[in-house]
Amino acid sequence: MRPLEILIPFLLTVYTLWPLASGSARPQAVNALPALAAALAVVHIFVEGYRWQMIPLYVSTGIILAASLPGLIHPSTGGFARLSWPGAGLALTFILLAVSTALPALLPVPRVVAPGGPYTVGTATFVLTDTSRKELYSGRDEPRRFMVQVWYPAEPGPGNRPAPWMADAQIVAPAIAEYIRLPEYFLNHLTLAKTTSYQDAPADPGGAPYPVLVFSHGWNGFRAQSTSLMQELASHGYIVIGMEHPYGSVITVFPDGQVAHNNPSALPDGKPEDEYEAAARLLADQWAQDIGYTLDMFGIWTTDRRSTFWGMLDLGRVGVFGHSTGGGAAIQFCGTDPRCQAVLGLDPFMTPVSPEILDNGLSMPFMAMFSQAWADEAGSKNNRLFNGMLAQMSGPAPAVSIQGTAHYDFTDLPALTPLAPRLHLKGPINGKRVQEIVNTYVLEFFDLHFKGLPAPLLDAPSPDYPEVKFIGP
Repeated sequence: MRPLEILIPFLLTVYTLWPLASGSARPQAVNALPALAAALAVVHIFVEGYRWQMIPLYVSTGIILAASLPGLIHPSTGGFARLSWPGAGLALTFILLAVSTALPALLPVPRVVAPGGPYTVGTATFVLTDTSRKELYSGRDEPRRFMVQVWYPAEPGPGNRPAPWMADAQIVAPAIAEYIRLPEYFLNHLTLAKTTSYQDAPADPGGAPYPVLVFSHGWNGFRAQSTSLMQELASHGYIVIGMEHPYGSVITVFPDGQVAHNNPSALPDGKPEDEYEAAARLLADQWAQDIGYTLDMFGIWTTDRRSTFWGMLDLGRVGVFGHSTGGGAAIQFCGTDPRCQAVLGLDPFMTPVSPEILDNGLSMPFMAMFSQAWADEAGSKNNRLFNGMLAQMSGPAPAVSIQGTAHYDFTDLPALTPLAPRLHLKGPINGKRVQEIVNTYVLEFFDLHFKGLPAPLLDAPSPDYPEVKFIGP
């Protein structure tokens, strides 16, 4: 909960419980607390922002304020009988207040943890149009158009403000809620979530040129789904490009107002296996081409003095990583494009990977991180394909699983609510802990291969991270 959302129920609790705790009438300063809480509620609405989860607390504030007015005008003195009808009324009022506070506590405005690297982080979003390719999934005769968001070392000025965690959240949040089978309005408070990245801030040339990392989201994901990880990498001196693949993402909102909804036929569930595999490979190939075109465009921009990224990118040090279907697309890209120098998969979905890559492996450094939920399915097709490819690797290829995790633990979605495990958004592991583990291991992998830094975590189990288990074919 945000500061005023905590302070308002605290003041009301002090007012409500004072007679029960002290056994005496409230002093005038305590009688004034509901009025102060009501004033803070108004400030909260205009400063922190209204959200529907606070409605019960707004109502409780009004009720307690109305009940407090007689005591504020004509304060009582003397003792207070705890075991009395007024005492029972105060106890019930406290229960009402606790219930009213529970909803915003269980559905807080998400906080993206500040990164730990030495660089301040900026972020910017771009629309790219590849006129050499046709869009496969829109049902229209048009070129492939998609969006990317970049996180990078920055030097923000006075006019740069923290970026939202989710751009166009008023459209994207209901789509996510529908996807995870919640009421459409359930996640509307995501419009209030901010990151610690500064929107459109000037790039910091101090450490340039920086290695480039490209992230591909999963099926029904979105470009900012792992902002905590993106910010962490950028703060350590990387330029991180988050892809958003229209019609495979949960929803894409273009700046011109066009909305691209997820197209279920792109990855058709319930179809015969051969038909499903063909569709998955077509999808991964399109996503891999999105990655390639993005590197083409950033290669142009880094040589353009008018660009924010002039001289900023080292395209001789390119890493690609992805989650789920995006992990499969990352492997597919790196198996076919020599610009990729290292690849990492987070619960990589292997069905979209071509037979040639599955049979021959990859030549560049590779790492995979699996959730326990996926790793424990020892006989699954995904694990069979992965283990077969892993056995063919010619370079370093550590593979680990994280105990207590589920598929979406590799995203920021578990930060939405403490109820995330019950909503099947994560495993039982603490959300902050799993973010620390993922951020640390991913950073160490890329630091090893692009900066030559030691990477002891990739060689053997660590007592600092007992949740991490090494796996192999």
